[in-house]
Amino acid sequence: MKKALLLAGVASLFSFNANAMMGIPSDFRPYIGVDYVYSKADYKGDASRLEDDGYLEDNFNSGVINAGIKMGDYYSIEAFYQQSASEEGDYFVYDGMSHKAETQFDAYGIDLYGYAPVGCDGLSLLGTVGLANYDLEVKELGETETKSRVGYRAGIGAQYDFNENWSARLVGRYSYINTKDVDNLMEATAGIRYTF
Repeated sequence: MKKALLLAGVASLFSFNANAMMGIPSDFRPYIGVDYVYSKADYKGDASRLEDDGYLEDNFNSGVINAGIKMGDYYSIEAFYQQSASEEGDYFVYDGMSHKAETQFDAYGIDLYGYAPVGCDGLSLLGTVGLANYDLEVKELGETETKSRVGYRAGIGAQYDFNENWSARLVGRYSYINTKDVDNLMEATAGIRYTF
């Protein structure tokens, strides 16, 4: 249901572009993008001890799809969906058998971006804040445990506009999740955008 709502939001952004000829301000420009994200989880409690022993993996590789609206030269609002790959820790022995724990997460939410153009034509520094719902999943001993939590996000980065439509973006982000097992995620993001 949550993913369906996100996809409905993305579809409405595309319809926004179709209505551009109907009096919507020309400085509101929709865009879409894809990102690669490297995330490092900061575990706590029992999960931290399991991570120290190598049974839980704390590094994740993710893909992100997003859609947003650029509002003039200085602001944009963006919806996103992120899915990490499943990561395995080291083998451990339980009941005389070897097992591995698999961890992964997905997230969806909304971010607000601010842009500050700098001397080089097309280059902008940026800052971002947002909210996201994180679904953290651990599979071990034949059972799956999922925990959901709304987290706060903030980041800084840079974007380079190659032309009117194409741009590349780099962002470093801190996401405060504060579940029983995960305090936060530190993330590095690289991606491209197409603006309509």
